[in-house]
Amino acid sequence: MPNKQDSSAGTSIVTEDNSEKEEKENKPSTATGTDAADYSADTISVLEGLEAVRKRPGMYIGSTGPRGLHHLVWEIVDNSVDEALAGFCKVIDVTINEDNSVTVQDDGRGIPTGIVEKTGKSGVETVFTVLHAGAKFGGGGYKVSGGLHGVGASVVNALSERLEAEIHRDGQAYKQAYNRGEPDGGLQTLGPSDRRGTKVTFWPDDQIFHDVNEDNELVKIVMDWDVVITRLREMAFLNKGLKITVTDKRGENLHQEFHYEGGIASYVEYINDTRDVLHKPPIYFEQEQNNVVVECAMQWTETFTESIYTFVNNIKTGDGGTHLTGFRNALTRIINDYARKQNLIKENDANFTGEDVREGLTAIISVKVSEPQFEGQTKERLGNREVQGITQSVVSERLADWLELNPNPAKKIIQKALQARLAREAAQNAKKAIRRQSALENSSLPGKLSDCSDRDPSNCEIYLVEGDSAGGSAKTGRNRHFQAILPLRGKILNVERVQPGRIYENTEIQAMIQALGLVVKEDDEEGGKTAGLLRPNAENLDLSKLRYHKIIIMTDADVDGSHIRTLLLTFFFRYARPLVNNGYVYIAQPPLFKVTKGKRVEYCYNEHKLEAVLAEMGEKAEIQRFKGLGEMQAEQLWDTTMNPETRTLRQVTVADASEADHVVDLLMGEAVQPRKDFIMNHAHEVQHLDV
Repeated sequence: MPNKQDSSAGTSIVTEDNSEKEEKENKPSTATGTDAADYSADTISVLEGLEAVRKRPGMYIGSTGPRGLHHLVWEIVDNSVDEALAGFCKVIDVTINEDNSVTVQDDGRGIPTGIVEKTGKSGVETVFTVLHAGAKFGGGGYKVSGGLHGVGASVVNALSERLEAEIHRDGQAYKQAYNRGEPDGGLQTLGPSDRRGTKVTFWPDDQIFHDVNEDNELVKIVMDWDVVITRLREMAFLNKGLKITVTDKRGENLHQEFHYEGGIASYVEYINDTRDVLHKPPIYFEQEQNNVVVECAMQWTETFTESIYTFVNNIKTGDGGTHLTGFRNALTRIINDYARKQNLIKENDANFTGEDVREGLTAIISVKVSEPQFEGQTKERLGNREVQGITQSVVSERLADWLELNPNPAKKIIQKALQARLAREAAQNAKKAIRRQSALENSSLPGKLSDCSDRDPSNCEIYLVEGDSAGGSAKTGRNRHFQAILPLRGKILNVERVQPGRIYENTEIQAMIQALGLVVKEDDEEGGKTAGLLRPNAENLDLSKLRYHKIIIMTDADVDGSHIRTLLLTFFFRYARPLVNNGYVYIAQPPLFKVTKGKRVEYCYNEHKLEAVLAEMGEKAEIQRFKGLGEMQAEQLWDTTMNPETRTLRQVTVADASEADHVVDLLMGEAVQPRKDFIMNHAHEVQHLDV
């Protein structure tokens, strides 16, 4: 939901009776498993208390908005997935109940019920009431674990109005309830049970979780079905053979089941569902080396997009890390070696760059590491140095074998890289020509840019506006000290359907590149030199050269304006994704209506607000519908849309990059029929279409 200026929230471009399985069916792998007997109260170690969680929830779950609310689900599910990683869980059932509580049930070994020596409490009570308590820190619990290192269950309990845990273990059933983190009595023995597993139901605390609506009012937030199934689908992909069911008992009683025997190979096929691929099936391999398991799936497509997603112990590493570097090093070297061996690169020609060989590639790299080390501000970058060499070794060996055994698709991959190199060289020539022209004109900024006087990017913002009419009002109404205006004439190029070099031939995109200061880093992650070009899905923007830290898209509230906004978002997502990832892209929210009665004037941003204002003002109120920004006077535009004290902005964020990648390709790519199917399937959800 949108908030006022500096607190803008993000937008984005199950069964119960699981009988115990035979031990031989649940036999753990050598890489991740432990014996069932190893998961006991003695393996639960304790690091610190739970007092601070309710006081500072953001420290533990990131926020108390929608993202933090859903994080509670992920923490409980992660515990069940850890049982699957250890080889003891085959089914996880997740249910959103009618009262917005959530139930997560698995068929794992069940949380230990014995007494933990250090706490004097049962294993169940220790796990749910002591921070950093879990088998993830013990010597015998899990060799590999995801989640937040064991804080999950206790943090969920602390931030829930009520939580109930039901355990089936060692032929007995147990239950314990908690109120806002405090036990509601001790662990109860319910009686004999022929099942095993853990069932947790929690009611998020409304005193903690809330959001702000368009009128800056606190509102209750609830679980979002789409967010839940997107994340749980990904978990099923990452854990081959694991079955995850999801049920929503609110309203329509929705149900989804995710079960992929192909694992991450199926994930790659899912992402590439609307793309023309160069080979089938995806390349897939899994190999353990020095107690590190490397699992990889990859497939080249006819697109120009590089889509690579990396995970460590089921944790998404959005900033990559040593496993990604090892993968890229191996990929570039092996493709070049094979091309030269087959005489597909001329003797005097330079090798392919990493960008050349990755064009059109979709890949998932998932590694399992016993003690992962995360780096960076967001802790989404793997830092273990040994993983780079191991990943590089495994990928080199297995990819080289695949190319030798599959000469026909291998040749297509080399031809794809050759085309990418030609396009890169053409783009470099186009960029050089533009630089020469700019040098002759003695200015590197586009002439139609109305710049601001402040030179500190953190203070500056730029409005990308639709046409000269709106641009004129915006230029007149703005604060020239920190607000710049760049009018865009017509609709920009749909970058999803063209070769990367074409963006440098498009006048409007070139104006944006120059005005915003979109500069590519000279060095890539592998220590080589980049081509200095914006590439699809690349993370190589030099943000230190960015001229504005707020890039605000301001278009008319009609179909054409929505299309222009979509084209701009597609460009930012594909060619300047770090701008989105770092929170620099916003969408302005101009009012749709002006209501006047006497001297009183109210601006309404939606029909719900309009109805409320009309009910308050009574009869004889005059309504003006703004069809375009050009209709608004400069003073009105400032008061409603540009003044930081009174405006509403929506910050553009991406909750799940792979799902966003899939949707952008579906809506903006070449394939027509999948787009038609999507429109037909979702047309009934449209409540207001302004044509």
